[in-house]
Amino acid sequence: MTLDQTIVFAVLIVTLVLFITETWRYDVVAFMALMAVTLTGIVPADQAFNGFGHAAVITVAAVLVLSRALQNSGVIDFLAGWTSRVGNGPSLQVGAFTSLVALLSAFINNVGALALLLPVTIRTARKTGHSPALLLMPLAFASLLGGMMTLIGTPPNIIIAAFRAETAGEPFHMFDFAPVGAVVAVVGIIYMALVGWRLVPQRSSLPPREELFHIADYISELRVPKESKIVGRPLMELESMTDSDIAVVGVVRGELKVPAPSSYEPIRSGDIVIVQANSEGLKELIGAAQLELAEEKESRDQVLGSEQVILAEAIVKPDSQIEGNTATTLQLRWRYGINLLGVARHGVRMTQRLKDIFFKSGDIVLFQGSEASLQQALPQLGCLPLADRGLRMERPSRLLLAIGIFSCAVMVVALGKLAAPVAFVGAAGLMIVTGLISISDAYRAIDWPIIVLLGAMIPVAQALETTGGAELIALRLFQLAHGVSAQAIVLVVLVATMFLSDLVNNAAAALLMAPIALRLATEVDASADPFLMAVAIGASCAFLTPIGHQSNALVMGPGGYRFGDYWRMGLPLEIAIAAMAMPLILWHWPLGK
Repeated sequence: MTLDQTIVFAVLIVTLVLFITETWRYDVVAFMALMAVTLTGIVPADQAFNGFGHAAVITVAAVLVLSRALQNSGVIDFLAGWTSRVGNGPSLQVGAFTSLVALLSAFINNVGALALLLPVTIRTARKTGHSPALLLMPLAFASLLGGMMTLIGTPPNIIIAAFRAETAGEPFHMFDFAPVGAVVAVVGIIYMALVGWRLVPQRSSLPPREELFHIADYISELRVPKESKIVGRPLMELESMTDSDIAVVGVVRGELKVPAPSSYEPIRSGDIVIVQANSEGLKELIGAAQLELAEEKESRDQVLGSEQVILAEAIVKPDSQIEGNTATTLQLRWRYGINLLGVARHGVRMTQRLKDIFFKSGDIVLFQGSEASLQQALPQLGCLPLADRGLRMERPSRLLLAIGIFSCAVMVVALGKLAAPVAFVGAAGLMIVTGLISISDAYRAIDWPIIVLLGAMIPVAQALETTGGAELIALRLFQLAHGVSAQAIVLVVLVATMFLSDLVNNAAAALLMAPIALRLATEVDASADPFLMAVAIGASCAFLTPIGHQSNALVMGPGGYRFGDYWRMGLPLEIAIAAMAMPLILWHWPLGK
């Protein structure tokens, strides 16, 4: 083993460990890996950032913009409308929702497709008396299955197509993944609708908001008498007068009702201050600020939820701005004009002070504010509404125009008239020019951690190939599998990629396994296509853990799942996919050159 190979292997091992342990976010880890192979001279300094201009990176970014533009146009709402009319049986509901999310995921970002259907699914489950846990894990898995069907369905497919272009001179085309991916998706949906949902634990799935938060039990009205020491002082001082968790959610001043007031709003004599606090904190506040309990309780409901002010239940998305921060560091009221009223984790309301809670991916949060402020704040914070009470993240417009632009882009790529990066970047540009998506929204639509991951890991994966590291790994695997058929080696590639995708981001799994798969194909003197297709299918099979894909992490909180719950439904699904995908891959992509 050469020095360069040793360095590359060491970097990859450390990178994998950091990916799995989530010590740092995966884009940071990928960038550190890129710096390591660059500073050691394995990747030339003038080529270190070539990955950010790679066709796969450009295509992924463009597809994310197109996905957001389609959401804005109302296409998804139009398609999702029929799901509210499905039957009450769990099998019917699982079949309907998983079919729709799989179809959407074939053409838009799979996390985006899941996020759009998540509120509809939870509302349907509550309406029919079923646990959301029965529907949410199948929904997440179906978003991964749908991505297998087309070139743009998931980043691993785009990556694999780029590897094929570099080795065979021609990439996989738009629907080359469908003969295998579509059949696998259909089989997976049938399994989840008939059997899979029965294997999902339901120990603590998300209850209705009224049961989860009990907000009314914590809200009190306090009158400010003339002698109160807080008269003339800003509201922020009132909240800091006790060690308990106190939140001012509104002020009533005569006929004027001020929901989610500014922290700098001065308190006047005669004001009724509506606060959220437990009994101990309330007693402490009344004594410290010389306040009185108000006798009437009519203002509370008017301020908490009205035509102007609503309560919004939302989930913290992976890699969002709010993750790892507190309400205090985010300055929610000052910057966004909203109040945090509750936080639940794994289906249980957290009882510690709200201002001290560090938000995590999958947390359920309850905000109070005006509809306009919530519409602006939730996307910026990276929170997804779980129940729609007139709260829409985007305003539908020009549905047919959006479908037309997107369909034309798909068609020219499928016919081979334009390369995917050119066609989809051009379509994204048209979406912006026609007003289907604003420039600022287009930038927000791009999942920058994924872009950094791809741009940084592409040179690292190429280093694995150029140093001979991929050849060395392939040779060792070939020696271990001495006497085993080429078909069995394809199966090994598929299963190994499945295993890796359960531990690290699926794009990273594809980048790491593709060079090894290509070298194995060379060792057995076979076509690279079935090996690359095995990597593509395996990279989308993150069904055993919540950390393998953002879709799995997104449903963990609302479903009340634990880490070890995913394999119960996921393991039989992965076995079924391996059994179904192998003959399909070898039939449609023969081993012979």
